[in-house]
Amino acid sequence: MRLSRDKVNKVAHELTDAFAKMDAVTFAKEHNAVRLEVRKILEELLNREEKIDLAAKQKIESQKKTILEAARSGIFFTASIITKK
Repeated sequence: MRLSRDKVNKVAHELTDAFAKMDAVTFAKEHNAVRLEVRKILEELLNREEKIDLAAKQKIESQKKTILEAARSGIFFTASIITKK
């Protein structure tokens, strides 16, 4: 699922605010610079996920086997002979 830039920005903002509230976390850069870096990392992860999904879909599509009409009618003919015995 593709997220809009605004949604990614919102998540980055929420994460940065949550980190800022933690006593164990100290920012080496200002709050906005950290938020921008978090947003950049999120966008990279989402782009990688999108590429993986696309590759998986292409792999699945390439694995599909189509049954030709002649083969399908042959199977029906064989099945009807077997059931008549």
